Amino acid sequence: MHAYLVGGAVRDALLGLPVQDRDWVVVGSNPAAMVAAGYVPVGKDFPVFLHPESHEEYALARTERKTAPGYHGFAFHAAPEVTLEQDLARRDLTINAMAQDADSGEIVDPYGGRRDIEGRVLRHVSPAFAEDPVRILRLARFAARFSDFTVAPETVELMRGMVAAGEVDELVAERVWQELSRGLMESRPSRMFEVLRDCGALARLLPEVERLFGVPQPPAHHPEVDTGVHLLMVLDQCARLQTSLAVRYACLCHDLGKGTTPADILPRHIGHEQRSADLARQVSERWRVPNDCRELADLVAREHGNVHRSTDFDATARLRLLERSDAWRKPGRFEQMLWACECDARGRLGLEDRDYPQRERLMQDLAATQAED
Repeated sequence: MHAYLVGGAVRDALLGLPVQDRDWVVVGSNPAAMVAAGYVPVGKDFPVFLHPESHEEYALARTERKTAPGYHGFAFHAAPEVTLEQDLARRDLTINAMAQDADSGEIVDPYGGRRDIEGRVLRHVSPAFAEDPVRILRLARFAARFSDFTVAPETVELMRGMVAAGEVDELVAERVWQELSRGLMESRPSRMFEVLRDCGALARLLPEVERLFGVPQPPAHHPEVDTGVHLLMVLDQCARLQTSLAVRYACLCHDLGKGTTPADILPRHIGHEQRSADLARQVSERWRVPNDCRELADLVAREHGNVHRSTDFDATARLRLLERSDAWRKPGRFEQMLWACECDARGRLGLEDRDYPQRERLMQDLAATQAED
């Protein structure tokens, strides 16, 4: 048997990035031989083993075949005769389809991953990419992580065909949230939504977000005008300020109601806060979003306008804002809300670096009232 380091570890090393996880593929072996060599079996769907000393994962080389719609419908075949090239062929992107020989250190790159790293391109390995709709979300997440990479035109067309064929509609909530949440935490989360929008997947997965694009806002407050553009700017402000997943999700949902504003009152958005909260709850239910994220999204949607205006509030009005926000019982969540509001205020064209005194002042109010108790 022969072992090869594969996937993200090879990619990140070539990019000069820290290697977080190391996964291995074993060619020319079988489960009995792996166990005899001291490896511990852990795989349920296909043969995966833990190294007896490093405890890193070693998987037998395998092929896969599509058997049903969605991402569950696959049959796997792992056998000693499966080659490394066959195993790499089933992977999603060329930059993830490279291997490194454990003995010689030689890079095995049958599908042009090095070329695409140098060209900063995200490209599918083969037409088999279309068999797994999760790959659309994964690619969008990689676009958010590697923000200087572009998506190959032929890959965009392939993803559009997958969306048109209804593959995205087969995705289950757990996988969608897993990929969306990871993408939100990348260095430039706006890229994830740009890619999803470009291939048509955003309209299927998050129509509430898709509706924001092309909807105008008052240019005096929003020089970028377009509500969808504003949302993308807000998400990137989150990455800049190193905020939590709950804050980033709240920012994603904070203005959803603007997509349902009656056309005859545009570009104003009277009452959009409650509409945003209602739509945020729908999104949270659909994708089974964790409670901390959905609760913060609801609070930010309802109160972000009041937080912005709080510099004009008297002490009584600010006290009522703290009460509605349950600030004394949940001070950490209250602070997260203020961070989301600051991202919203800074996510505007030309206003990315402006001061946001509301956050500090309201935190001072909270501290003062806590001291009185």
